[in-house]
Amino acid sequence: MPPAQPPRTDALRRPRNDPAQRPRNDPAQYDDLAAAWEDPRGPFAMLGWLAAARATLIPPAARPDAVLLDLACGGGLLAPGAARLGYRHVGFDLSGTALAIATRRGVTAIRADVTRLPVADAVADVVVAGEILEHVADPAGVVAEAARALRPGGTLVVDTIADTALARLVAVRLAERVRGGPPPGLHDPALLVDRAALVRTAAEHGIALRLTGLRPSARGWLRWLAGRPGNVAMHPTRSTAVLFTGVGRKAGSAPAARS
Repeated sequence: MPPAQPPRTDALRRPRNDPAQRPRNDPAQYDDLAAAWEDPRGPFAMLGWLAAARATLIPPAARPDAVLLDLACGGGLLAPGAARLGYRHVGFDLSGTALAIATRRGVTAIRADVTRLPVADAVADVVVAGEILEHVADPAGVVAEAARALRPGGTLVVDTIADTALARLVAVRLAERVRGGPPPGLHDPALLVDRAALVRTAAEHGIALRLTGLRPSARGWLRWLAGRPGNVAMHPTRSTAVLFTGVGRKAGSAPAARS
């Protein structure tokens, strides 16, 4: 009988729930990496930078009881921005571990599929779909649900990754190898978002979506890599070929102004 072989050292170091062993875009990765939601230097760091940028696209609440619905809210990274702008922040996600963290941040957190929101029509002043459209097989269904939930005059804010060869190279292949980029396997290139189709879908639901490119500050990223505290600023760009945002208002009267 041959002697037993010693276990591989990389196997000893690899946790049983190692996200690298999961298929691309597996939602269970967010449970594997639950502690990262509260680590500003961890693998979800860029999600925090994007949440801060997203908050700048949201108009201040126009009435005391204004509601912001946050689709795929994760660990509630948008919470500081939503509170500062005066909204009641309601978040939806499928990850129970992320929702628990979002709750601690003051989000009214609900476990739900963002293509079937458990809310009535026209209840939200703002709907945010940040970093979710590139994770679902039916982004048009998510946009349709967001539009259904929006009040006339309400605002839709999205950010996602374009379905381009450049985005597959920069936002997936290269970014997964850079500190501060997404964890390996988080994105499936097959699910990246067709920009023209997104604009058409929003228009079909009464929302004229305006797209703008987005990129991290090179200087800010270098400072972050050097261990400096704080978020990396995300800057608008003319090209929407990699990361981009979309902002639009639902047709109809705007919410009544706050007195």
